[in-house]
Amino acid sequence: MYCSKDFIETNEGLIFAVVAQGSENGKVLCFLRYIKRDFGWVKVSTEQANAFLEQNYPDYLHYSSVLDAYLHAVVIEKIVKHHRPKQRLQEILMKKQSDIIEDDLFQLCVLLQKAGLDLSEIGVTGSLLVGVQKKGSDIDLICYQRHVFHQCRFIIRDLIQQDKLQELNDNDWRESYQRRSCDLSLMEYVWHEKRKTNKAIINGRKFDLNFVDNLLHTPAINYQKCGAITLQCIITDDIHAFDYPAEFKTDHECYGTIVSFSATYTGQATKGETVEVSGLVEQTKEGLKRIVVGSSREAPGEYIKVIRA
Repeated sequence: MYCSKDFIETNEGLIFAVVAQGSENGKVLCFLRYIKRDFGWVKVSTEQANAFLEQNYPDYLHYSSVLDAYLHAVVIEKIVKHHRPKQRLQEILMKKQSDIIEDDLFQLCVLLQKAGLDLSEIGVTGSLLVGVQKKGSDIDLICYQRHVFHQCRFIIRDLIQQDKLQELNDNDWRESYQRRSCDLSLMEYVWHEKRKTNKAIINGRKFDLNFVDNLLHTPAINYQKCGAITLQCIITDDIHAFDYPAEFKTDHECYGTIVSFSATYTGQATKGETVEVSGLVEQTKEGLKRIVVGSSREAPGEYIKVIRA
C-alpha cells in the first residue's frame, strides 16, 4: 500500500512524494520532488516540477476528481522503486557507517527510544528517505500510530526541558517561516508553531515530526469547489488536527468541517478555540459543505489562525 510521505521512483529518473493513501484509478497521487541528472539528484520546486512534466512527461500531470485538484500521478505499473519510511529508518539505524545527518538521526532515535518510544512505529521521509541528504538537510520523522505521535511530542517537550534537545531560535523560526510562504505574520506563525511541540533541534539540526494514519478509511467522497470564504468559528473537535489532511470540526451551522492539506496548519487549533479561517468552500452532490485550506500547494490567501484561545 502507498501512504502519504512515501516516495516512489520511475525508470525515467524521477522521484515523487506520495500525497494520498492508496490509489485513484490505478494511479498513485503524488508530486514530483527529485529529477536525476548526470551529476546526481536535483530537488525541484512546485513550479519547476509542473513545467518539467508539462514539457517532458505530460502523462504524469493529473486531475483528481476526488480532490478536485491538479497534481501528479503515476500508474502503479510504472513504479520501479517504492521508498518506505519505516524500512529506510531501520536501514539507517543498522548501518555501520553513516554521514553526519544520519548520525544526528541515530542520536535522536536513541534519545526517543530511551524515553520509551517504539521505534518500529516511526519512519524517516524527505531527503533522507532517498539518500540525497546534504549537509544542511533537516530530519523529517513520521509516526504511524496516533498515540505514538502524541507520545513522541510529549517526549520532545521533556527532552527540551532536560536540554537534550533545543528549541528553535529566532533565526530557525525565520527560515522556517520563509520556506512556508504562508498568509500569517511571522509572529502569528511562531506562536502557533511553538505550542505544537513537533519541531526541535538536535546538534544544531532541525527536525520535524509528522503523523500519517495508515489505516484504510471509508471510500473517498467527491467534492467540488464553490468559491472562497473567510469566517470565524469555534473548534468543537480536534482529534484529527494532526492527520493528513488535518480536520477540525466546528460549530458553524453551514460549514461543520475545516480540512487542511497544508502542513503549515496541521495541529493549528484545539477544541474550544475560536479561529478565523480563509479557504475554499467545497460541496458534495448531496449538499454537504466544508472549507478547505491548502487547495493548492502554496495556497495563497488561505489560512487558519486562532483569534481567541
